[in-house]
Amino acid sequence: MSLAPGIDPSLVTGAWREGDPPGGRTFTDIGDLTLDSGVVLPVVRLAHETWGTFDGGNAVLILHALTGDSHVVGDAGPGHPTPGWWGTLVGPGRPIDTDRFFVVAANILGGCQGSTGPASLDPDGLPWGGSFPALTVRDQVRAEVELADRLGIERWHTVIGGSAGGMRALEWAVEHPARVERLFLLATSAAASAEQIALSRTQVSAIENDPAWFDGDYYDGPVGPLAGLDLARRIAHIAYRSEHELAARFGRDREDDGTWSVDSYLQHHGAKLVRRFDANAYVVLTSAMDTHDVGRGRGGIESALARVTARTVVAGIDSDRLYPLHQQQELADLIPGAAPLAVVTSDHGHDGFLVEHDQVGELASALLRL
Repeated sequence: MSLAPGIDPSLVTGAWREGDPPGGRTFTDIGDLTLDSGVVLPVVRLAHETWGTFDGGNAVLILHALTGDSHVVGDAGPGHPTPGWWGTLVGPGRPIDTDRFFVVAANILGGCQGSTGPASLDPDGLPWGGSFPALTVRDQVRAEVELADRLGIERWHTVIGGSAGGMRALEWAVEHPARVERLFLLATSAAASAEQIALSRTQVSAIENDPAWFDGDYYDGPVGPLAGLDLARRIAHIAYRSEHELAARFGRDREDDGTWSVDSYLQHHGAKLVRRFDANAYVVLTSAMDTHDVGRGRGGIESALARVTARTVVAGIDSDRLYPLHQQQELADLIPGAAPLAVVTSDHGHDGFLVEHDQVGELASALLRL
């Protein structure tokens, strides 16, 4: 597989690794973690960042999406290849006001920006690589519960999550209703759909068919499965944006070298992810999302959602073709006392929850004021 322009062929992974600058991260060891599979994942660590001052009742948990991380706020710099992904919403005087709230964001279990994942070291001091165990969304929340315990947070004022982060936010509210006072779900669902699984499996296949994959054990090699990760991201990005936006921005235009403008755009986003992410983590996290089903082992979705006691706002994006509005409507209809579904108007598709700062910020600040 050939590499797209903008990808360094000598790169193995874009993961944060031991010895890299910590940036704004704090690292908390939560000990051994028993997974849904029965496997015990040893010496688990979560990287997290916080803003504001904890007063015992003002903690807000922000849960990032698939390729996000704990760096919600702040500049790019040593240890942080990109600026904060939600800096317009979080900070002093902003909708999620850090003068009032203690905001916590952790890198997801299985991720690649400081938390235990395939690129981190196993108990023998070697990268986990392909031997890293499969995870579920519930495993990831189990790790976040341990982190909350160590931070002394018995009850979250608000839990907020979009997309994959929304899956975890929902699990928090279903499995630990007494610990979630308010819940903000963005562009997410009660269970992964067949189409979402089909798209994710195609992305995983793109990575696993890269000749440099080596069954996930590529960290000591001269190159990682960069072309596969690039292709996976391009497939995903098509689903993240809307047909209308792509047509309006690119149409049938070409660049000076003859490349279709929309193809050049996808190449740019693929290369950008490769520089800051890890192929193994992409496979592990995408596969965990496929397992998402709040009704599993709980009597079905309706029974599971009936367990939520949090004041809940559910929002969807009107142009989202990856997580269509009917999935958020189901959540708003079945979560007791949830507000009517809030619809965010956007041309940006699924990524609207990251882009439409004014609309999303207004919904967040209204919930936080309740």
